[in-house]
Amino acid sequence: MISPAIPANEEKRLDSIKNLDIIGSLPEETYDSITKLASAICETPIAIISILDREINWFKSKVGTSIERSEREFSFCGHAILEPQKLFEVPNTLKDIRFKDNPLAIAKEGAIRFYAGAPILDEEGLPLGTLCVLDSKEHHLTDAQKTALKALAKQVEVLFEYRRKNKELEKLKNDLDDNNRILRGFASTVSHDLKMPLANMIITADILKAKYSSNLDEEGIKYLNYLKQSGLTLSDYINGLLDHYSSNVDADKDQEFFLNDLLEDIIDLLNIAENCEINLPDNNLKIYGNGAAVGQVFMNLISNSLKYNSNERIIIDIDCTENREFFNFSIQDNGIGIPDNKHDEIFELFTTAAEKDRQGKKGHGIGLSTVKKIVGSLGGFIKVTSIEGEGTRFDFSIKRYIH
Repeated sequence: MISPAIPANEEKRLDSIKNLDIIGSLPEETYDSITKLASAICETPIAIISILDREINWFKSKVGTSIERSEREFSFCGHAILEPQKLFEVPNTLKDIRFKDNPLAIAKEGAIRFYAGAPILDEEGLPLGTLCVLDSKEHHLTDAQKTALKALAKQVEVLFEYRRKNKELEKLKNDLDDNNRILRGFASTVSHDLKMPLANMIITADILKAKYSSNLDEEGIKYLNYLKQSGLTLSDYINGLLDHYSSNVDADKDQEFFLNDLLEDIIDLLNIAENCEINLPDNNLKIYGNGAAVGQVFMNLISNSLKYNSNERIIIDIDCTENREFFNFSIQDNGIGIPDNKHDEIFELFTTAAEKDRQGKKGHGIGLSTVKKIVGSLGGFIKVTSIEGEGTRFDFSIKRYIH
């Protein structure tokens, strides 16, 4: 018997296996279907997807055997990976000097007489293991069977690559969750540490103006007004950050509500001016879902339609439809519109489309990023259609749930 040699790139190969994080994982139907196909096509009782670790040959999937692993020094796969671009076939192990004394070949029960393995490679061409077929008697694969075995091994490579990418995405998600937790903590700290001093600054500006206005000239009054307005702007900015990092959709808040009733409440809160016409949907849609979250979305979008509009008469049209999977909403205005090069950016945090709103104030770029976050949490999507100088339309959806 000749034990398999160690590949020159062994450490790099083992690192790739470690990053795949597959050894010891549970059986999966996608892999098992490949070993079943390999066994049927090659007409062998046993088929295995193996991963060759430092000391063991571990079986990710197997058919025709209950063994879950073997020692690497006795493995046929250890020889197969030495030529990763070729299919490795041993028609009769007892006639091959490398295997004639191998414990797996001379065992009293379940001895292996035939082996054929197609190496499974990672994206850099490093062999991680094999898709192999085995028999207890001498066997020869046809050319068609060899081609099929190599093709099935390529499918295992695809599954491994999907697994690797999913692991990367999972790690990215966990990192993002950790970052969001840190940011939420930061937002909470900002709320606690800054809101009270800001409130004191705003109140103090009002007190100074009321008590000493007779002693101040027009420019002094202007400075006090500027101080107060700056405090209010910073307070709005902080509240926006808090909304963004605290806007979690709670399933316990799901309830039945009528859309038009919700919209009318929002309009009352916004204290709409007489020069504004808001047209509600003809259909007062009955919705089961998170009314608070939907309300926050509409509050932000309607506020933007009011703020970014230079017309003497503001017109906002709201519509809704439903299908088996989603509630679909739209809100369209006759405002200043959004430049084409800003359509993909406006949902990013701290990004604004316009320099100033109707009152000459600069936005903080938090509202639409919050809207997108809430809509995504509700299982939906949002998109914008806009022509600069003519108006903007937002379409968004939320997923329907049976209750």
